[in-house]
Amino acid sequence: MLDYIRDAAEIYRQSFATIRDEADLSRFPDDVARVVVRLIHTCGQVDVADHVAYSDDVVTKTHAALVAGAPVLCDSSMVAAGITKSRLPAGNEIVSLVSDERAPELAERLGTTRSAAGVDLWADRLGGAVVAIGNAPTALFRLLELVDEGAPTPAAVLGGPVGFVGSAQSKQELIERPRGMSYLVVKGRRGGSAMAAAAVNSIAQERE
Repeated sequence: MLDYIRDAAEIYRQSFATIRDEADLSRFPDDVARVVVRLIHTCGQVDVADHVAYSDDVVTKTHAALVAGAPVLCDSSMVAAGITKSRLPAGNEIVSLVSDERAPELAERLGTTRSAAGVDLWADRLGGAVVAIGNAPTALFRLLELVDEGAPTPAAVLGGPVGFVGSAQSKQELIERPRGMSYLVVKGRRGGSAMAAAAVNSIAQERE
């Protein structure tokens, strides 16, 4: 038999110990550092810590929203699938409407992507919600537009879209003008569904 660690708890223990040994987490408060460790664990890149932008109250505000029963609004089915329902403290609804039958027609009418159309479809649930965006820059841009147009303000935005067109710009717009929302995002081109889901799971669980 090949020589490798088979015990899941030991794999997790060693993984988190390695991350905390190799990553520079010194600029983060303890609650945010815990989330950053999860992001690194998800992607295997310790330098992600250098690219995380956050508001000081993001963990407290997000966890309070989840405890209060806020829905988790996702820009893609992959983000929704990555969120561990059993970790959510109030049986919170996980919503992704990118595959809703109304999305293609609405996207065509608005001249945008289905991901952005999906944001329009859950716009009535925005107030106090936790928004997890890991896929589409157009979804984050559309969220910001809706809030600018007077839509209710979510509690927090987590994760950040991935990609080469609009990803960095959409996150920078959120960072520069958060519009009353807390946030924790990976700046630049990096992001992704797994990282957005990991941020939700980490804050929901409140422990490593």
